[in-house]
Amino acid sequence: MKMEKKKVTGWDFLSLALIAFGGLGMEMLYGFLLEPMIYGAAMGEWTTGQTLIHWTLTCLTWGAFGWYVIRTAKKDCGFDLLEAGRSMKPWQWAVVFAAVLFSLGMSYVSWDGFKVILEFQRNGALKFVFQYIYYLFETLLFALIIIMGQKAFETWFHRENIPYGGILCGLTWGLAHIFSKGSIAIGLGGLLLGFLMGSAYLLVNRDVKKAYLVLCLMFIL
Repeated sequence: MKMEKKKVTGWDFLSLALIAFGGLGMEMLYGFLLEPMIYGAAMGEWTTGQTLIHWTLTCLTWGAFGWYVIRTAKKDCGFDLLEAGRSMKPWQWAVVFAAVLFSLGMSYVSWDGFKVILEFQRNGALKFVFQYIYYLFETLLFALIIIMGQKAFETWFHRENIPYGGILCGLTWGLAHIFSKGSIAIGLGGLLLGFLMGSAYLLVNRDVKKAYLVLCLMFIL
């Protein structure tokens, strides 16, 4: 007798979004519990080598979580993230460009200068390269929060013009910065940035490749 195929629900996609968020949280386990026990020093007191080990371990973990979410979405939910999206209209490109500029402005105000330049000056070439590889993996996971969160709420509410995924990203990854950074302002900035990135995902017609590039620009710059 042929078994009936399991119906995919919004909870299936939301669970994947929360797994991606859990992957981000693994860094806190490493950075605030395990590694300080091993190194005998808090994160702010680590040597360059210890910091590079932390970033490498975190990237490997985030990569594993990202692979699991992408694979499970395709295998169990029939959702292939790498399918090509529809072409974009000129006004969509214009709005996305404006969103990137706005996020760059937020970053400039928050850092009191250009983030990339300041981090290069602070870290030097080696740490700068490792940190920006770390950012690329971080972008992967919050992109997955946005994508899976969007898919979950669209499945429930059948409306495709609301950036549900961005709201979820802001409420998880964004507000988590209140606790990890100890700053309400940083958390609220993350909430706004999450909303903007979720909107950008819709503006690129859910094309994951374009979305990832745009999100990298919005987050890293």
